Amino acid sequence: QVELVESGGGSVQAGGSLRLSCAASENTASTSCMAWLRQGPGKEHEGVASIDTEGLTTYADSVKGRFAISKDNATNTLYLEMNSLTVEDTGMYFCAADGWIRGYCAYSNTFGYWGQGTQVTVSS
Repeated sequence: QVELVESGGGSVQAGGSLRLSCAASENTASTSCMAWLRQGPGKEHEGVASIDTEGLTTYADSVKGRFAISKDNATNTLYLEMNSLTVEDTGMYFCAADGWIRGYCAYSNTFGYWGQGTQVTVSS
């Protein structure tokens, strides 16, 4: 069983920055395909960014150049650095793990484990 606990959400004005963290259970960061997903008001879940065991990353087009996913294997922590935030980035952000599909890790994959989420609200 993989446990994931997000933190770092909050309210920020457009153009601001936030850093999300996800504390994962033992060895998750070093063995799993992990990702951040989000769900905006009235929208379906969408993948934002992923990172595999080698540190290779993928990003949704809507966040490329603004968001950065990273991880610390020693502490089993996943991060999402979010810059130049817009109102469209508002939503619940979820940390996810176990997203390998045929050895490939991508934000658009299906993930087996999710955290409870942390709310990000961007105001204009």
